[in-house]
Amino acid sequence: MNLMEQIGDIDIYLLDQILKGRITKDMRILDAGCGSGRNLVYFLRNGYEVFAVDKSETAIRSVQLLGARLSQTWTNEHARVGTIEQMRFARESFDFVISNAVLHFAENELHFQQMLNELWRVLKPGGLLFVRLASTLGIEDQIEPLGDGRYIQPDGSTRFLVNEAKLIKLTDELNGILFEPLKTVVVAGQRSMSTWCVEKIKALDDL
Repeated sequence: MNLMEQIGDIDIYLLDQILKGRITKDMRILDAGCGSGRNLVYFLRNGYEVFAVDKSETAIRSVQLLGARLSQTWTNEHARVGTIEQMRFARESFDFVISNAVLHFAENELHFQQMLNELWRVLKPGGLLFVRLASTLGIEDQIEPLGDGRYIQPDGSTRFLVNEAKLIKLTDELNGILFEPLKTVVVAGQRSMSTWCVEKIKALDDL
C-alpha cells in the first residue's frame, strides 16, 4: 500500500496534528463539512471512531461508501446530511472537531457565528477544534470588501474572511486557548488560508 492509499488527500496541517500525537484512538472525531471524506481515510483505516456531517447528500453517500470499505466498525449512522449551524449531535459529544475549508463559506457575520457556536457546542471540555479557513492575512491590499465579513479575493472568488485579530478575539470569547500558533499560507498571491487550533477549556453556559 502506498502512502496516498494510507492517508488519502488529507490536509497537511491535519496530518501534522496526527504526527504530533494530538489525535488518539480513544477520541471521538467529527469532520464537520466533510465533503467526500478527503480527511477521513487515515482515521477510517486505523480504527478511529469517526463521525461526519455535510449538507450535500452526494458527499455523505461518498463518505458512507468510504467508511464501509475502510472500516470494520463503520455504520452509515456515523455520516449524516445536515448543516454545520444546526447539527444533530448532543452537546459535548466529540474530543476532536475538524472544520476544513468550511467557515469561509459563511453568508455573513451571523452565519459565521452560528456555525462556530455549533462546532463549539458539540466539542467536549478539553477537546480540540481544528479549523482551516480563508483569511485576509498577506493579501490585505488585494481584496475588495463587500460588507458583513465577505470579500472578493484576488482569484475572483467571494469568501467570508477573517484576520489575526478576529481569530484571537474569538479564541478569548470562546474561553479557549490556542494549542498551535496561527499559521497562514498565501497561495500564489491569489488567496490566503489560515489554520486556527483551539482547545476548549470549559463549556460556555449560553452554547
